[in-house]
Amino acid sequence: MSTVRDAAVVVTGAGGGIGAALARRFAAEGARVVVNDLDAEKAGAVAAEIGAVAVPGDASLIVADARDALGGTVDIYCANAGIGAAGDALSEDDVWSAAWDVNVMAHVRATRLLLPDWLERGSGRFVSTVSAAGLLTMIGAAPYSVTKHGALAYAEWLSLTYRHRGLKVHAICPQGVRTDMLTAAGTAGELVLVPTAIEPDAVADALFAAMAEDRFLVLPHPEVAGFYQSRAGDPDHWLGVMNHIQRTWEGTAG
Repeated sequence: MSTVRDAAVVVTGAGGGIGAALARRFAAEGARVVVNDLDAEKAGAVAAEIGAVAVPGDASLIVADARDALGGTVDIYCANAGIGAAGDALSEDDVWSAAWDVNVMAHVRATRLLLPDWLERGSGRFVSTVSAAGLLTMIGAAPYSVTKHGALAYAEWLSLTYRHRGLKVHAICPQGVRTDMLTAAGTAGELVLVPTAIEPDAVADALFAAMAEDRFLVLPHPEVAGFYQSRAGDPDHWLGVMNHIQRTWEGTAG
């Protein structure tokens, strides 16, 4: 893609899974890539593989260092780092705070630093790895579902506020992807996500298709569009279906 070749790209949470797939794809398309991950060894391994630069650390805090590593500018920022927080209404505040900090506030902190330059030059691209849980929800994972809704809302806000000033925003909303996070989802993930799980490379393909079409919503699982429409068109029916899945998971469905 002409918009990617020679572009300065940052991918957070890129030591494995979706982030690594995104970093590999951007590098293959000729971009200059910064690979970020909390795990310095994993970030370094992916960077060495694709000829990129590793900038390990907290995704909320590495924007300045990543920009320096790319020669002073960032053209595309992929806010991919996330935490798959299980829990329910009784979960402690620290569980909610961690999910909120990583899944939402890291995006806010990054754009706080990136937007002034993007708006001044009239171009920039922000990619948010949200999850289908941000469009729908996920059983057994209240902190994850709520904060992914927040991530989607923030991406939508950025797009509607700044698109006329050159900012392009994409929200990636897959269901199950064969990553460590899917494994960590436990029995709820096995019930809801595993049957239709895809490889991380398929997520990268979906993003590049959306960028080529200037499309906000990235749906690596196309069927999510129908679920989203059903949820909006008949919320009570949709909640009833999801409650049946919840009861199946609990072993109480009749």
